[in-house]
Formats: sequence, structure tokens, C-alpha cells
Amino acid sequence: MFNFFSKDMGIDLGTANTLIYIKDSGIVLDEPSVIAMDNRRGGTLAVGTQAKQMIGKAPSSISVIRPLQDGVISDFDRTADMLKAFIEKAVSANKVKNFRVVVGVPSGVTEVEKRAVEEVVRQMGASEVYILEEPMAAAIGAGLDVDSSTACMIADIGGGTTDIAIIALGGIVASTSIRNAGDKFNEAIIQYMRKRHALLIGERTAEELKISVGTACLDVDEKGDEIIKSVSAAGRDIISGLPKTMEVTNRDIMMALQESIDMIIDGIKSTIEKAPPEIAADIAHSGLVLSGGGGMINNLGKLVENRTGMKATVAENAFEAVALGTGMSLNDIEKLKIYATSVKRR
Repeated sequence: MFNFFSKDMGIDLGTANTLIYIKDSGIVLDEPSVIAMDNRRGGTLAVGTQAKQMIGKAPSSISVIRPLQDGVISDFDRTADMLKAFIEKAVSANKVKNFRVVVGVPSGVTEVEKRAVEEVVRQMGASEVYILEEPMAAAIGAGLDVDSSTACMIADIGGGTTDIAIIALGGIVASTSIRNAGDKFNEAIIQYMRKRHALLIGERTAEELKISVGTACLDVDEKGDEIIKSVSAAGRDIISGLPKTMEVTNRDIMMALQESIDMIIDGIKSTIEKAPPEIAADIAHSGLVLSGGGGMINNLGKLVENRTGMKATVAENAFEAVALGTGMSLNDIEKLKIYATSVKRR
């Protein structure tokens, strides 16, 4: 058991969720990137799932914080506290030190933001920190051949950012990072419900609607009629100010997400435009892989195909792809040094 605690780890430090992969053990932690603080006494009350359950319900004595916004650290101290709690949870109560860590970050982050991530992880006792851009990590995790001379393309739609990249010969040839992803989907649903149905809903309800009836385009039956699905959503009626429950359809959520999904498809097109012609020819043949929680939106691949003419498939392990990629990259440190954007040693 003691060898387990000295094992290297991969971390997908996401805006919405943090996943930790430990070498030879797989993904050992998957928790929301949320921390709850006690305003009176100071200190951490809860992290992860427990903290997320407090969103929108906490009294003034408790601050519920999401310390990462749009894929970057917005609150350094709270991120450090949250990550420390997650790492301790992932490896039980044993002290871990002198381990190697690969952290997935969005492709658009600055050097300052990368150093902030490195600093947080080094405070946990890591001897080496490798920063791996999320689309590269997602491509490795999704099983794409990133070392081949034949290019592959991936769109990783996370919580804070959508990272689109074309990869060949172990490097990113062209990439686009859009700060429009899962969190913006939730915001769009909240705004739509407010304007269209005069119903004020919370962030958690919006996320539940996105997961249960979220779709990029509607399915049709054998007769060609649209298949409508609905779920009930509870919130506050803006006009009366009283609690209200109503049925929300997949058409409603499709309309709410339309603008955000259009931005992602535009990002896919602009990434291809940045690539050399030979690379574009490879992508026309091999298509695009979707990963991340947002990549699992119903019929998103179908809509991308309709709009771009490229084959689009969802990775089998779409949600865990970045975490798996960070962990799998530890199997070959020499290759990792090529993939990684920076390395820090103590």
C-alpha cells in the first residue's frame, strides 16, 4: 500500500470538475471544483460534492466559492485549499511527497496563469510539475495517435473553456480556445427560462436541464416528426414572486443553447482555417473527436457534421478524457517532455 502513495498523478483541474488519476490505479477522484468557507471562524467547511450542494442555499456565514473561472485560477488561496483537500482524499490520509504531476490546462492560458497552477501543485509536495494543454491531454486520453504524421482534431468542451486543436507529430499545429462552454450553457438556460417563461431558476437546476433534455438539434421519428421530451423544473415565478413548477422541453433547451453552440462550431471552422492544406486534408478524412462534458450534449456531433461536412464522433470516455490523458502521458516521461508546455523541478 505504501508504494501507492508515492505514485505519480495526473490532474484535470477543471472549472466545473476536478479529476485525479493515479498511475496504475486509474481515476480515483471526480468532484465538482467547489469549496465552502466558514466566514465566522475561517477555514474550509466542505469541498467537492458536499460544497456544491450548498450553492444557492448557503446562509451569509458560509461562502460557497468556485475558485476557477473560465478555465483559470481566479482565487489562488481557495484553489490551493481545494486541491490539497482533493489530493489528501485521493490518497487517503497518508502524506504524499516527491511525486510527479501532470496538470491539464486550457490552451489559451498565459504563462502567468500556468505558473499559478504550477505553484499550487508544488505546494502539495510535487517534485516535478508538467503542464499539458487540455486538447493534447484529451487527445491522448481519447486514444488518438498524437505522434503520427497524419493529423487528428479534437474539441474538448469543458466547464469554462472549449479547446479545439489539430495535433500532428506530438505537437499542436493549430488551436482555438473559447471561453464558452458548460458554464455558459447553464447561464444561457437561466436567461432563456427567465425571458421566455418568466421563471427564475438556479444554476443547479439549469445544469440538470442541460443534462436531462439538452440537445443541439431535435431527433425525428420514422414519419419525420420531431421527438419532443420534457422534464419538470422548479423555480420562482418572476411576475408573482411565488414558487412555480413547469414542464421544460428539449426544444426549449435547444433554443437556449443555440448561440453558444454556434460559437463552438465557428471555433472549429476557424481552427481548420489556421491549418496548412495538407493538415486540412487529413482532417477531412479522419474527422473530429468531441470530448469533455459539453461534448456529450445530445446530437452535437450530428450538428457539427451538418454544418462542417466533417465526420464528428464523441470520445468513449469523453468526460474523463483529459484526466486519463494526463495520467497516461506519465507512461513515457521523454515523450511527455515534448508534449508539455513547461516543467518545474524542485
